[in-house]
Amino acid sequence: MDIADTPINPDSRSRLASPGRWAYALVLAFGTIVTLVRYGEHMDGFELAILVGTTLTLAALGWHWLASAALTLVSGALALLAIDLYRGDLARAEQVFALKYLLASQSAIGWMSMLFLMATAAYWIGLLARSPFASAVGRGLTWAASALGTAGLLARWHESYLIAPDYGHIPISNLYEVFVLFCLITALLHLYYEGRYPSRNLGAFTLLVISAAVGFLMWYALERGAHEIQPLIPALQSYWMKIHVPANFVGYGAFALAAMVAVALLLAGRGVLAPRLPSVQVLDELMYRAIAIGFAFFTLATILGALWAAEAWGTYWQWDPKETWALIVWLNYAAWLHLRLTRGLRGSVLAWWALGGLLVTSFAFLGVNMFLSGLHSYGSL
Repeated sequence: MDIADTPINPDSRSRLASPGRWAYALVLAFGTIVTLVRYGEHMDGFELAILVGTTLTLAALGWHWLASAALTLVSGALALLAIDLYRGDLARAEQVFALKYLLASQSAIGWMSMLFLMATAAYWIGLLARSPFASAVGRGLTWAASALGTAGLLARWHESYLIAPDYGHIPISNLYEVFVLFCLITALLHLYYEGRYPSRNLGAFTLLVISAAVGFLMWYALERGAHEIQPLIPALQSYWMKIHVPANFVGYGAFALAAMVAVALLLAGRGVLAPRLPSVQVLDELMYRAIAIGFAFFTLATILGALWAAEAWGTYWQWDPKETWALIVWLNYAAWLHLRLTRGLRGSVLAWWALGGLLVTSFAFLGVNMFLSGLHSYGSL
């Protein structure tokens, strides 16, 4: 392995007890206490558990990856500023400059989309021109897009309650919202692995799938008016949605990342751009780690979905098209991991498989909604 491919450990033992980490944990604890004081009486046991679980998850993630703590604080501060500017009146989205052009959900998500496209271009310039500066710009733009996208989703959550109390819901209930979530999760996975290796050129590949999602997002908003907040249908009025959907999309994002790493591996293995990319061995390891993480979260999401189905429909499994294709996705990556771990398979075969897996996953994500009908028809285009 080349020295340039050696993983960087950004969290040495001496930094584990750094003041920044403790300050971040205290800020999260304070925010949770304020939330409980103000809204605790309106929350049931499951919602309280989700709140505490989210706080602990963000604290653990920030402790391990300090950059994510900064993202949480920045996006949270932007969302709180938007909430303050609204002052309980949704009409202020068109009256207040900062809301109209930056912090209202539609504006923030629009900025997110533009910044992701710019980041993709910057990464490609960095790769083709061998410009570390351009790659650094791409990284910075990706962080900025992630912060604004997260703030936009949080603002959208507040906006749904400003429309009417019975409209209020977490913004992961339709294709528009989950495409934003997909972009954010994929970007954060990319940033995490990019930060662990000196090479900055993989962004040219991993940002492509995010740009494709942004393209769909923009079309979906313009052609279908999908950015308009809609009331939550009865089938989705469940606390299960708040944990099932995010877990599912960590899986989707990780599988998408693995597929883009697979593209880089296939090119590097044929000598195309090889000097500008990590070694084939490192790319193979990154692909494996992404699929392992995706598989773990997708498995969790499938279990949570079954529990949700049992509560909503009285049975854990009904061979609905969405459920069937979720099982196909699960079996596909289970077989991938089995062959790598027990048979020692490496290289281009698994790379092509990971790339094909993205097509299977995409059909489970979108194709089922477009071409098949069933109990999950509420997610159709």
